[in-house]
Amino acid sequence: MAKYLVIVESPAKSKTIEKYIGADYKVSSSKGHIRNLKNSGYKRFGVDIENNFQAQYRILKDKKDVVAELTKEVKKAEKIYLATDPDREGEAISWHLFETLDLGKKEVERIVFHEITKTAVLHALENGRSIDMDLVKSQEARLILDKIIGFSLSSLLQKKIGSKSAGRVQSVALKLIVDKEKEIEAFTPEEYWEMFYRFDYKKQEISAKLERYKNEKIKLSTKEDVLHVVDQLKAHYIVCDIQKKTRERAAKPPFITSTLQQEASSKYNYHAKRTMMIAQRLYEGVELENERVGLITYMRTDSMRLADEFVQAGKQYILKEYGEKYYKGYQNKGKPAKNVQDAHEAIRPSNIAYTPQKVKPYLTGEEWKLYTLIYDRALSSLMSNAVIEDEKVIIDNNDYQFEANGEKVIFPGYSILYGKYENNSSPTLPDFTVNQEITNGRIDYEQKYTKAPLRYSEARLIRKLEELGIGRPSTYSTTLETLKIRNYAKLEQKVFIPTKQGRLTTEKLDEFFPAIINYDYTAKMEETLDDISEGNKVSHEELKTFYDFFAPMVEHAELTMEKTYPVILDEVCPECGKPLVIRIGRFGNSLHAVVFRPVGILKKRKKHRLFQPE
Repeated sequence: MAKYLVIVESPAKSKTIEKYIGADYKVSSSKGHIRNLKNSGYKRFGVDIENNFQAQYRILKDKKDVVAELTKEVKKAEKIYLATDPDREGEAISWHLFETLDLGKKEVERIVFHEITKTAVLHALENGRSIDMDLVKSQEARLILDKIIGFSLSSLLQKKIGSKSAGRVQSVALKLIVDKEKEIEAFTPEEYWEMFYRFDYKKQEISAKLERYKNEKIKLSTKEDVLHVVDQLKAHYIVCDIQKKTRERAAKPPFITSTLQQEASSKYNYHAKRTMMIAQRLYEGVELENERVGLITYMRTDSMRLADEFVQAGKQYILKEYGEKYYKGYQNKGKPAKNVQDAHEAIRPSNIAYTPQKVKPYLTGEEWKLYTLIYDRALSSLMSNAVIEDEKVIIDNNDYQFEANGEKVIFPGYSILYGKYENNSSPTLPDFTVNQEITNGRIDYEQKYTKAPLRYSEARLIRKLEELGIGRPSTYSTTLETLKIRNYAKLEQKVFIPTKQGRLTTEKLDEFFPAIINYDYTAKMEETLDDISEGNKVSHEELKTFYDFFAPMVEHAELTMEKTYPVILDEVCPECGKPLVIRIGRFGNSLHAVVFRPVGILKKRKKHRLFQPE
């Protein structure tokens, strides 16, 4: 019988860890959260508002069997190790396990590891600690905030305009999408023209763009402007200047959660949710030839730090495979996002020896693509800068200056590894000489219009939320999925377009809750939660300050927001002949199930419908 019980979140993770520790240990899984706030009490918040916002928890219905099994295992064990994920959410799950399983009478340690390798797991077992209650209180405060805001606004909007839900981060993300659409609609395109001198030289077609007249920037607004220039041009074009400048291009830092989601979206068209599912499998463990191992470090992170042991291992690998001139070292490059927690390091391979080619036979296609991307990005972040020579050839005709641009790689540096993922190179120009005459070309010109701002793709929306300090790495994919599921925004041609209901939802929130559902306030909430996690603020005091500010807004909206739902149609029910209304059903096999009910019978609260949602 095992003397020690290790409780993790994921069954897949437990399989990996079992391979690393002896027979004295049993590894079991909580399968994620086991408790949540009750849907009861004042306004169904599951929170005692009058008693310092005391949380009232319930065991999740689908976790009762899990809790029962863990309770049996706890009784058999001499010591319990709580090994849930190394973030606030994981800390809170450990605390819920401690409370629910009544572990106060047992010897208990909280252990954390950021990669699932034998070394990391054994090190964690030797360095246990107590549960960090500041982290727990921070996560609980977030849970309570989200419950109060979500339940209050969702209930209000369901009654008033038929919207399914609202939330602290979700509604701000929707606002970004809606505000961008309004910006696009208000945009007026302006006409402009571009002119090129194109010619062949040394078996290469060169395209030189008209940039200046008498060394001043030139603007061609109409076709008449273009034709005027054409009339002024002579037969001969002269190379009047050649400019060369050397610059260095540094490697990008290793991935954090948001940049991994952005790059996977850009390179492989993976949705954020898909990316995180693949990364989860790589983190929890993969069966290789003779072992099961977690291939990457923890994938929910906002830190760009790299462990010293990885930097040293990466250095030896680069020196061996590429040579000394390709190694630079790591200085935590990159501008940190707002409100970075820096709880654990960047996403990287757990062992530099597990090269993409070595593990390829054991991975699915999508796992291999994502692992290779993570591996190459982390390793290349240690490599030397690429050295680039930019070249500009200026061709003059009657004081009109055309410019051809190119670049030449002097030293590839990090791009020898990561260059295949980048698209930032220009063609190399052939050699020209000053005063060289060119006569074999032609003039081309194109009419163009200024373009409206780009709509948000998943990657751009995640990047914007990160820049604003809204949400956390673990929330981005869920937030985006919710917007689609609620039919607030549709992903069309890889960009978000708000639906009519999404716009209406944002407009009502802008009208009645501008002080809450806005970018700055939501970011400041994240800062407050960080302060709680560091022990600098008291959770129930911050919750009271928020609630005293928020509750009057809800009361005002309840009294004054106009009810625009349900919508009465001109049609009548074929069964009873009474008018029909449109209601959005609670269930359905599509994003929003549309249910038709006769108005008269609706008042009697009977379930007489033309069709039931599937």
